[in-house]
Amino acid sequence: MLRIAVPNKGTLSETAGAMLAEAGYSGRRDPKELIVADPRNDVEFFYLRPRDIATYVGSGALDVGITGRDLLLDSHSGATEVDVLDFGSSTFRFAGPPDRFGGLPDLEGVRVATSYDGLVSDFLARHGVSATVVRLDGAVESAVRLGVADAVADVVETGTTLRKQGLEIFGPVILESNAVLIANGDPEGLTTLRRRLQGVIVAHRYVLMDYDLPAELIDQATAVAPGFESPTVSPLRDGGWVAVRVMVPRAETNQIMDRLYELGARAILVSAIHAARI
Repeated sequence: MLRIAVPNKGTLSETAGAMLAEAGYSGRRDPKELIVADPRNDVEFFYLRPRDIATYVGSGALDVGITGRDLLLDSHSGATEVDVLDFGSSTFRFAGPPDRFGGLPDLEGVRVATSYDGLVSDFLARHGVSATVVRLDGAVESAVRLGVADAVADVVETGTTLRKQGLEIFGPVILESNAVLIANGDPEGLTTLRRRLQGVIVAHRYVLMDYDLPAELIDQATAVAPGFESPTVSPLRDGGWVAVRVMVPRAETNQIMDRLYELGARAILVSAIHAARI
């Protein structure tokens, strides 16, 4: 039975649970449940703090898990990233008082507060910067004002929270993070899990498009919407026309419909994909 660690709370929890449900797995119904067996799919779910998941998987206590790349790298565990899961994106940056810091060299010898001391220490070491990393469990934005640190390293979205604390972003991006699937080795059942999750990602990213088209225009239409391998083309009763079915990126749906219509396609219909195996 494949043992899977799932975030029990936080920004990753809800989306991870929904993704597993779309992949056909039975998750918890009660948010207080810590362990849920799914014998039909030969898996068992363990609901843990996102920060602890990489440690459990890296130690071999659990086989696979869903967590953030930032938490994986910060853990220094033996777990490895096997897939990116297309949600939970975040960016890590340095920030400090205006006009004091211009780049990484300015961090030499100063104190940097962060909730990701392993991640930040590794980054600074790779760039030859010696700084004192101060570990805090949260609200690092206040560390400079309270005199605990000279600069901070944290997740940045718009930078509004940092600016409210009198800080500005500087230096290079520390890490672009996403939710990832991690594993310890290659346990039995991992391939099926990966295939199912990738199928969910494909279903989110793509839609099915059907349309009718004059047969002589099929090459031009294929250039507009080539699909994964190639479109499915079927003859219609009117010998001069064909019916075409193709997968197209969801984000480009309306632009592709416009281009196909201008080309001569008619009866253009779009359908959602609920599951896929590519």
